[in-house]
Amino acid sequence: MLWPVLSCSNVEPRILYGSIELVYYETDGEPEERFNFFVIPEDDDGIENLAELYLYHDHDGLRWLIREDDWVRFQHEDQTWIGSRSIAMTEGGVLPRGQYRAVLVNKSGEKTERFISFDVPEEPRFPFPSFSIAEGGYSFESRYPRNHFICYDSQGNFVGTVELKNREGSISSLNLPSGASTAGLWAEDAEYYTSALTDVLPVR
Repeated sequence: MLWPVLSCSNVEPRILYGSIELVYYETDGEPEERFNFFVIPEDDDGIENLAELYLYHDHDGLRWLIREDDWVRFQHEDQTWIGSRSIAMTEGGVLPRGQYRAVLVNKSGEKTERFISFDVPEEPRFPFPSFSIAEGGYSFESRYPRNHFICYDSQGNFVGTVELKNREGSISSLNLPSGASTAGLWAEDAEYYTSALTDVLPVR
């Protein structure tokens, strides 16, 4: 009996959409800039046939490589996104604004690219936010339009988010996800694709 030979098709993958968001992370000194870089990929042989995702800033000669084993993958509104939340310059440098180029490569070596513009303000529009937790209550200071708690379990795994409607209140009123042990304040300015994330504090 002759068995069929299975092989991957030699068809380019596709990038349906690409997004770059600037995130300010809390440090002992000035907040550190990092990118959230994600694309919606498509491949005739499935997402599992994808191998590498590159991000280039050609003007400054910069390149980041995200391999299949390293990229973050999540579902949103029935779309699969892949990418990274930890793209940054060395030694805390400022990430260049302007045009970026995303390149997606599948396991057959076929590739495609898509240009993504990233033109957020050079300086933060708002001061870095802060929050505190004490005696079963929370309070925060933020000029960002939307604010959430990002919750983690005791091992540091993400367990969910809770939108904050009030500047202060009781922890029990937030209905935190089951297993939440710590939380950080996530402040978001969606209009300018910019967010800020504080260090975590215990919430139990």
